[in-house]
Amino acid sequence: MDPVIIVGAGPVGLALALALARNEVPSVVLDEGTGVCPESPRTVVLGSDTAAFLARIGYTRVGSDAARWDAFTIWRRRAEVLRLPLADEPVLHLAQHRLQRGLRDAVTATPLIRLAPRHRVVELTQDHDGVTVRTASAAADGETRWHGSHLVGCDGARSTVRKLLKIRFPGRPAVDRHAVATVRVDLPFPGEARLHREPPWRGDREASARPLPDGLWRLDWRLPPGRPQPTEPVDPHATWPGIVTGDTLLTRVASALTGWCGELPPHQLLAAADHTYQQRLAGRFRTGRCFLAGDAAHLHGALGMQNLADGLRDADNLAWRLALAWHLPPDSAPAESALLDGYESERRGAVGARLRAVDQTMPLLRPLRGWAQTRRALISGSFRKHAPLLADGQLGTGRFGGAPAYPATPSGVVLRVPEQRGAGRGTSLTEQLSPVAPGVLVPDLPVVTADGAADTLRARLGTAFLLVLVAPGTTVWSAEHWLGAGLMPRLTELADALPVPTEVLVTDAYPGAAPHTVLLVRPDGHLLGTTPGLQPEALHTLTAPLTTGARERVGNQGRGELREAEGTGR
Repeated sequence: MDPVIIVGAGPVGLALALALARNEVPSVVLDEGTGVCPESPRTVVLGSDTAAFLARIGYTRVGSDAARWDAFTIWRRRAEVLRLPLADEPVLHLAQHRLQRGLRDAVTATPLIRLAPRHRVVELTQDHDGVTVRTASAAADGETRWHGSHLVGCDGARSTVRKLLKIRFPGRPAVDRHAVATVRVDLPFPGEARLHREPPWRGDREASARPLPDGLWRLDWRLPPGRPQPTEPVDPHATWPGIVTGDTLLTRVASALTGWCGELPPHQLLAAADHTYQQRLAGRFRTGRCFLAGDAAHLHGALGMQNLADGLRDADNLAWRLALAWHLPPDSAPAESALLDGYESERRGAVGARLRAVDQTMPLLRPLRGWAQTRRALISGSFRKHAPLLADGQLGTGRFGGAPAYPATPSGVVLRVPEQRGAGRGTSLTEQLSPVAPGVLVPDLPVVTADGAADTLRARLGTAFLLVLVAPGTTVWSAEHWLGAGLMPRLTELADALPVPTEVLVTDAYPGAAPHTVLLVRPDGHLLGTTPGLQPEALHTLTAPLTTGARERVGNQGRGELREAEGTGR
């Protein structure tokens, strides 16, 4: 089998390559750039699911590279409107260049991944055997051709892959605009992220401060509309001269720091940019053996939403599907097609729901009314009422950022996610549904493996489906007393008989599940289904539509050796 071709060496492309490598699937990452990750003011907020995903694919220093927030507050003028303690809900905030460097370090240490810098894709074709890509290389004379089993375009907002596939990318070109700066400064609220609406100093309508490691802060200011609208997608993180340079930016920095500190503290301005946030959704996420992920597939960022976090969820969702498809026998085309179709159904539906939520909520948080009416609404308390919506975007919770759920029928066919009403904090589909509803993201719980080792549920994700037995008392009794008793032997036999790679785990308790419930969890952490007790036929029914014959794993790189197509320069 040929490797999977990944176009784009940003965080999403690198994360996908690492996730595939954990499943012994080789990949080649075509990078139009040089591989250098320059410092910039771009940052990302990670929830528990995306942070766990990064850690298990090899970016082990994600916790030390990020700042952990103690609280998130919203202020209006001189009054605190909302305070959310975050001790029990860890939120990690890190610079995107640190994230990219950490992922690149993990990639270079992985033999199954080949990085090809300075290769610009100029043509792609596909057939039932795979995908062929022609690149123009700045590192080698002439053109180069690559052949892969599948191709994933992770090449950003101006995606060449998307254009070559002739996939439309409709949407709104300028939903929100912010000036952003990275500043080294000591603020009087360490560890606290703060959003300040109508601050008491003049000139700003909304300012925010979010801590980063090493005494750094990301400062944001919402800018008024008015920039000419582009006719096609632009880099959502582009820098525009005249807005974040010169006296304008320095005045904003000085005003905000003085307002928060009482006087202008010593500070150092390190980087700045003007972000124009768009809302776009690709018409398709899949065309044959080619896929889109990350900025190439969707753009959003208004109200503090994290497009990169959703890009990482794209990679997590697609990796296990591609891994199963890659290991399928050659005559399994129908099973492979159904398996890969689920990526578009789930991820495009989840991002589409976020975009609809912004459209519904934006009039409440960005009122387009006269100043007198807006002032009257704010005084009457509507801002306090809707403040939790702003927190959702900033924290990656609720409809604006929480982990989605992918409801499915018992046969494994994904259903369209119904539109949810009432966009208050904590209203993501995962939080609205029961913890045992098919499609929800499982919580991170202590588990015991089949060899008696203690671990956590999410740490076991990524390479296999999980059969989790809810058995009270497993934390009290030594594993040697129960691993060979009760349902355990039959459960182990069933795991070996299922048509997908499966691991057996035991947990003392699971929310909403009765003792002796068996849970079947997908490699990306979403619940495929549950059975009361051990029901082999029901569990076979849940896994049968996914694939058959995919249990074999390659023990070396030989079967998926990286290669360029014959007749090309090397």
